Amino acid sequence: MASKSSPSVVAPELGTPVAIPYDRFVVDSLPVAVVTVDPELRITGFNPWAEQVTGYSKTEALGRPCSEILQGGRCHAHCPLKTVLNQTHRVLRMDTTIRTKRGQTIPVRMNSAGLFDDDGALLGGLEAFHDVSELKQARREKDNLISMFAHDLKSSVVVMGGFARRLLRGKADTDAETARQQLEIIKKEADKLESLTNEFLEFSRLQTGHLTLNPSATSLDNELSELVDAYRLQADQAKIAVVLETDPSLPLIQADASRLRRVFANLLGNALKYSGRGTSIVISAEDLGSELAVRFRDQGRGIEPEELPYLFDPFHRAAGSEGEPGFGLGLATVRAIVEAHGGRVRVESEVGDGSVFTVELPKNGPKTNITRPDEHIPDA
Repeated sequence: MASKSSPSVVAPELGTPVAIPYDRFVVDSLPVAVVTVDPELRITGFNPWAEQVTGYSKTEALGRPCSEILQGGRCHAHCPLKTVLNQTHRVLRMDTTIRTKRGQTIPVRMNSAGLFDDDGALLGGLEAFHDVSELKQARREKDNLISMFAHDLKSSVVVMGGFARRLLRGKADTDAETARQQLEIIKKEADKLESLTNEFLEFSRLQTGHLTLNPSATSLDNELSELVDAYRLQADQAKIAVVLETDPSLPLIQADASRLRRVFANLLGNALKYSGRGTSIVISAEDLGSELAVRFRDQGRGIEPEELPYLFDPFHRAAGSEGEPGFGLGLATVRAIVEAHGGRVRVESEVGDGSVFTVELPKNGPKTNITRPDEHIPDA
């Protein structure tokens, strides 16, 4: 007979009660990741939701240091578990990040607590957390969208309206050449608004699954060679070396070549934009078996750790990009196109030591020739 603290469930095959420890039954059923550790911060418990969020299996996680599995944004400088185990705080709540097994940095809302017996002796600690990517993304998208409209759209409309009013007033000192210059400015601002509108429309099609992909046999070696040739002059003028390291024997993949060209052009363009004179950018391609990986490695200024989870979000502008052209849709479009192909894109970066953007694409192409409805977009 099961104890009072252990509920019984019926095994369907046998029809007999099976005792399950109550605490484990509850923890494993919670729709939140739960990780327990011993006093040395080695993992002793790892529930199914923790497996789903981190990508690690329970078998892989047990016995390993918590920081090695979660790679949290505060693991080294301000470890929340160390804080609660030292009884500085009984429970600590914070927003931070973790790094998944596949290298993706995601934001999480985390609660950390120490585990003590009735006599106050330390048994270990517990962290319960859940992925808040979608919540934070929705807030950022709203804030970024409002900010972008307030700045980019309004500024162009104000400029166009101002010069249009001058021309309509027909001041005597407005000669033909001045009028022509003012019309050129109006046209330039109108083109800027048209560019923004087109970016929105294409991004909307990507996001809602209304953009048709046309997969065909595609050589990544050829596509990347043509890309480097197209950007050679810009790179030479910036005194940046662009090195291509690919194997001509790379197999063909099924992909929409024109869409991939946009992905690669965006990544190379960003690398050039944020790299200094005298540095280099290395583009490489590697056969991973069922996939091909393309990497863009630069020696630029790098990306702050807190920026990484949001880099592919729509309308996100990284710190330091103020004044740079664009509306923050480039990397969001990159991710949408790559994921439409059944692939994934990720970034690794160290401030002052450059960044590596990796695109992984299945050789057999997307399962359908239509982009999938939005799953993340917000990947960003």
